[in-house]
Amino acid sequence: MTRTAVVTGANQGLGFALVRGLAARLAPEDLVLLTGRDAGRVTAAAARVAADPATRSRVEGRVLDVSDADAVARFAEPVDIVISNAVGPLDPARPQAGQADVFLGVANGGTHAVLRSFGPVLRPGGRLLVVASSLGTLGHLPEPLRPRFDGVSLDEVEKAVEEWRAAIHDGTARATGWPDWINVPSKVAQVAAVRAVAARRRDADLADGTLVAAVCPGLVDTRASRPWFSDFSQAQTPDEAARAVLDLVFADVDPATYGELIRFGQVLPWRSGSPRRHEDLIG
Repeated sequence: MTRTAVVTGANQGLGFALVRGLAARLAPEDLVLLTGRDAGRVTAAAARVAADPATRSRVEGRVLDVSDADAVARFAEPVDIVISNAVGPLDPARPQAGQADVFLGVANGGTHAVLRSFGPVLRPGGRLLVVASSLGTLGHLPEPLRPRFDGVSLDEVEKAVEEWRAAIHDGTARATGWPDWINVPSKVAQVAAVRAVAARRRDADLADGTLVAAVCPGLVDTRASRPWFSDFSQAQTPDEAARAVLDLVFADVDPATYGELIRFGQVLPWRSGSPRRHEDLIG
């Protein structure tokens, strides 16, 4: 049977590497849809993958802004593989409050839209993966915030993110306990959204070999990550980081990984971690 794969945020970095890896592993009759917001970049990136000697499958570019939930709903058709990778820009030289709308709109709004629209049309035996981070475990949030994301529905995750966004704008975020570094709550919310959707689908999905999960690719040396970390001695190239994600796509489903955050094939326990500042990570 012909398979269709969709990768969001795929015209550069890890997303591009994921498309390239899928195109090398899938069959000639299969289709990989490389998506992004900029039509020119999407077209150029798809052409680069199509021209790669390692490419076996068909590759096509599609314009898709995941922060537009209606656009995602219109785009979603029956598919076998979905990798939600889109991330908004975040510049350490600018106040994070001024960047919150775009960043959260892509990283969280995009995740929610992909889960809502592609979940129902994912074919039996499919894969729906959200690229997140090891910072996405619940323990990285201050304890009073954790109930907002623990064992809740996707609607409740969305509500928590919107309340947090409002607190950022009205200047009350720090006073109400939200970390200054917006990447941490954003990543926790991404994983919580995956867990919320997976909890409803688990039995049916495991019965037909379908996997819904969040995945941490580890530290990747990209243009987006360079400004935030000072030590890249252990960082991977995008192609290196893509391998573990793609291994998960093509492996048989392990029930222990279903609905979890997975890094290099291992589950990161949901309640692990401790509150961290960005300054603690970069040293």
